[in-house]
Amino acid sequence: MSPPLFWADTVPEPGAELVLSGAEGRHAVTVTRLAVGERIFVGDGAGTVVGAQVSSIESKDTLVAAVRELTFRPRPQPLVTVVQALPKSERSELAVDLATEAGVDVIVPWQAARCVARWSGKADKGVAKWRAAAAAAAKQSRRPWIPDVTDLATTTDVRESCADTVAEGGIVAVLHEEASRPLRALDLAQVPSIVLVVGPEGGLDEGEVADLTALGAHSVILGPEVLRTSTAAAVALGAIGALTERWGR
Repeated sequence: MSPPLFWADTVPEPGAELVLSGAEGRHAVTVTRLAVGERIFVGDGAGTVVGAQVSSIESKDTLVAAVRELTFRPRPQPLVTVVQALPKSERSELAVDLATEAGVDVIVPWQAARCVARWSGKADKGVAKWRAAAAAAAKQSRRPWIPDVTDLATTTDVRESCADTVAEGGIVAVLHEEASRPLRALDLAQVPSIVLVVGPEGGLDEGEVADLTALGAHSVILGPEVLRTSTAAAVALGAIGALTERWGR
């Protein structure tokens, strides 16, 4: 099993000492129960990860480790953004968790027309929860990059973002159970970016689908099964990983 990964604001160069404290230090010492001599990874969430060896346990939330090596891994290409319509509360953070484990680069929470969940007056709290879920899932899956989670987007925001992606040569794929074209039919390998639009439990509004396809998006289906909104992005990301070089790096 690979060493556990923890987050720090900055990571030092090889040969230096690293002090892991606060919430991450508590997780390492109290939850993971690391001991002197064990190896760990510590990353900044932006591609840089150091391998280190624990040299001392200072308290229940602080350890010191000697940095052995440093690596930087660029984001995989093409860049994948998931526009995720807000799921019901019990599945909200699950959608973020699964998409992060599957490799998403950017997550856009979207207040779509048919969303049962409403973040009116509490968008900051919802976004904070999604960002925490993304950081936790990236750590669990040993990812060097924590996905960016944007502020809550309106449909106007989504339209503008999708139009920009198309204008820059990217692909926007609207996951829609009534579409006839499969995701695999799109030429995904040679584009700089991909946007996946995932609707809520009640499905995308037909006006939303028509609006986005008029801007150059593609309405596509993943397969014969109808997926939950919380799992659709992860399944699509798996397909993209196999159809492009994202999993070959």
